[in-house]
Amino acid sequence: MAKIIIPTPLRKFTDNQSSFQATANNVGAALSELTETYPGIKGHLYDDQGQVRQFIKVFVGEDDIKSLDNENTAVETATVISIVPAIAGGCC
Repeated sequence: MAKIIIPTPLRKFTDNQSSFQATANNVGAALSELTETYPGIKGHLYDDQGQVRQFIKVFVGEDDIKSLDNENTAVETATVISIVPAIAGGCC
C-alpha cells in the first residue's frame, strides 16, 4: 500500500486524517482511491478537466511526479506520496 500524506489545509476533507493508505499501483489510481473515499477533497485536487490543479504539487518520495511519469508514476508498498498545495501570500 502506498501512503498518501494529506496536508493540513486539506485534512478537513478527510475527517482530519493525516494520511491515507492506497492499494493502487500508480499515483493517479492512488489519488482516485483517496477521492472516492473522501469525495469532498476532489474539487481541491482536480480542475474541471480532471487534471491535478496547477497549484497542487504531488511528490513520490522527494521527486515531483512531473519529473517522473506524472500520474502514471508507479508506486509500491513503501511508497510515500505527498500532496503539497501552494502557499500564497506576500508583503505590502
